[in-house]
Amino acid sequence: MNIYVGNLPYSVKSEELREAFEPYGTVTAAEVIFDRRTKRSRGYGFVEMADDEAGRRAIAALNGSDFQGRELRVDESQPRDQKTERSERGNEGERGERRPRQPQAPRADKAPAAPPASGGGGVFGFVKKLFG
Repeated sequence: MNIYVGNLPYSVKSEELREAFEPYGTVTAAEVIFDRRTKRSRGYGFVEMADDEAGRRAIAALNGSDFQGRELRVDESQPRDQKTERSERGNEGERGERRPRQPQAPRADKAPAAPPASGGGGVFGFVKKLFG
């Protein structure tokens, strides 16, 4: 059984994740996921357990439990093909139609763009401003 473990502290290593699940049964693999670019933990990982019943016991016991000051989210991992199908749809709705993008409100921390200087914009405005 493959188990998703979320809300992990960023300092947790794969071996610590393995140790948290070993009391519930045989752990065949445990991996904390890291960002390739920053080399920092992404705050989640996966544990693979040899026995489905042991995996269910671990999920029941560890979901919502405190682990190094964080409340874990533990659940059975979804098969990869379901996740890929969902991500390939992008902006498509349930029936495959495109959903319009939602307009974004201007950010409060950004100053509004300055109005164009007199004399027009672009290259001609620049030349006119430069030579009068």
